[in-house]
Amino acid sequence: MGSGQTVAVFGAYGHTGRFVVAQLLDRGFVPVLSGRDADKLRAMATSTPGLDARPASVDDPASLDRALAGAAAVINTAGPFATTAAPLIEAALRAGIPYVDVAAEIEANLDTFAHFTDRARAAGTVVVPAMAFYGGLGDLLATAAMGDWAEADEAHVAYGLDSWHPTAGTRAAGEVSGSRRGGRRLRYTNGRLEHHDDELPTEKWSFPEPMGTRAVLGEFTMADVVTLPSHLSIPEVRTYMTTEAARDLSAPDTPAPAAVDEQGRSAQTFLVDVVVRSGDTERRAVARGRDIYAVTAPLAVEAVHRILTGQTKTVGVASAGEIFDALDFLRALSPHITLELEQTAS
Repeated sequence: MGSGQTVAVFGAYGHTGRFVVAQLLDRGFVPVLSGRDADKLRAMATSTPGLDARPASVDDPASLDRALAGAAAVINTAGPFATTAAPLIEAALRAGIPYVDVAAEIEANLDTFAHFTDRARAAGTVVVPAMAFYGGLGDLLATAAMGDWAEADEAHVAYGLDSWHPTAGTRAAGEVSGSRRGGRRLRYTNGRLEHHDDELPTEKWSFPEPMGTRAVLGEFTMADVVTLPSHLSIPEVRTYMTTEAARDLSAPDTPAPAAVDEQGRSAQTFLVDVVVRSGDTERRAVARGRDIYAVTAPLAVEAVHRILTGQTKTVGVASAGEIFDALDFLRALSPHITLELEQTAS
């Protein structure tokens, strides 16, 4: 449990931020509410008595230092992360505390590895980007599936979402990423990222039952192409998205997620199917759950818990599968996801 340790949450009043704050409270931590909108912070603090609200802006380092003062860690839930990640990591380094974010932006995650790996390692500080449904969960599943393999030929991450009602933050982050890559697409092949202008192919993916075979968009590239290759020797990493979820995301009039339970979760369900292949042998790890935004909270908070209790394997910038015991981490998420592992030989 958190034992009353203070954790700053930047973007606390956002859709994912509220789930993170609630999860921190459930785990015995004391959240510090931070973000750019002072009015939203005050309203949130009023509705949750006893919590400290500390407005801060990424273009005001002193305000970030005040927001992180006395905190044991910081979780950044405020996108676009191309704007927020670097200033928050700088503030975390100044404070000497670990930093975790939930960035699904491929370019922002690449920036974190490129710009902070050496500095964070030299400082003995932990920085974990993409500790979320996209990037973190897939990395944990692929690492668990790899098991004792030192390398594999391919990794496939198939997202079986029954729908995707994006938040305003998701849409804004997507626009920033699209702009940064000039409207082109990304793929990870032959051990490197490459841009391309090809249309995304529609394929069939055989998900475990009861989902079964579904149409998916191939090369629907997500943050897994950053997290997996950061520590796993796999030259081909491909990600897929069910076509209905992809249509929801691309439609401008798809509404934001609507809460249907007391926890604020939506009715959306997901199945993440990860297959790694080495020669003729495949290993598979599957996670099932509900609400991609809500499940990000236990991922991020479990990461903070493990960092603060010394359950880590390295320092510096590291993805979830590298810094944590992947299988043990996934099992700790049992209140939020169900996990299946299997191995087959063709």
